[in-house]
Amino acid sequence: MSFDLPSLTLVIGGAASGKSTYAERLVEAADRPLTYIATAEAHDEEMRVKIAAHRARRGAGWQTLEAPRDLAGTLGEVMADRVVLIDCVTLWLTNLVLDEADLIAAENGFLKALDDARMPVVIVTNEVGAGIVPEHSLGRRFRAAQGRLNQSLAARADSVVTVMAGLPLALKGPLPELPQ
Repeated sequence: MSFDLPSLTLVIGGAASGKSTYAERLVEAADRPLTYIATAEAHDEEMRVKIAAHRARRGAGWQTLEAPRDLAGTLGEVMADRVVLIDCVTLWLTNLVLDEADLIAAENGFLKALDDARMPVVIVTNEVGAGIVPEHSLGRRFRAAQGRLNQSLAARADSVVTVMAGLPLALKGPLPELPQ
């Protein structure tokens, strides 16, 4: 089964909720050439293993672009005939926070690139507002920035899907029926 994805889909959920797997299936069902924009950096063995597992699960047929910081520029390089999966903006934002980058400028650049995109884009992000208030100022700054980014993305998106325990639930727009 193939279907047309809306121009922007946001897939949001907690850590290890199944959001990346769902987003991959969604993008694959669109029956277009696949581009995966990866934002993670492998700073330790645990992250290297997680990245390897994601690559293995996707298999062949995906063009992978690394964009730990320049998400806007990387998105702008993707051809219009493709479908894009960005996984995930939470790690992208983490990289920027740790670099003490101008978060507002980076967010605005990314949102502009999304507005200019000529292909369907699916974005994976973490919901970080459901937990306790972080003890440290860096954690609170990150949580506020992630919440602001998630709200901006959800407002722009045609479809917003939350994933909990591997189960998708439509928050905005219809829930696509994917092949089992």
